[in-house]
Amino acid sequence: MSAKSSKTKYKVRSTVWVYPGVAAWRFVNMDRGQSEEIKEKHGKNKRGFGSIPVSVSLGKSRWKTSIFPDKRSGTYLLPLKAKIRADEGIFDGDIVNFAIEIGA
Repeated sequence: MSAKSSKTKYKVRSTVWVYPGVAAWRFVNMDRGQSEEIKEKHGKNKRGFGSIPVSVSLGKSRWKTSIFPDKRSGTYLLPLKAKIRADEGIFDGDIVNFAIEIGA
């Protein structure tokens, strides 16, 4: 993963992976350094399960969701809905580039 960050915007390159379990959610991880910065700067705004509201841009898709802390990796996770994956032609194991804006 590589990344660039500014005040509230973060650009990320990460691999799509499947969460083990019945629902088979797909996620991408934020960069570790970005995750530490987000927790420090925006952790006070967290909601249920430690989530932080974000706006996401991936390809031509734009949507609002939340990122979630992952205790295993120490990073935040971005869930990828099936519709977004279908619209953007994203499959398990693909490397994707996306941008998030905190609290937007």
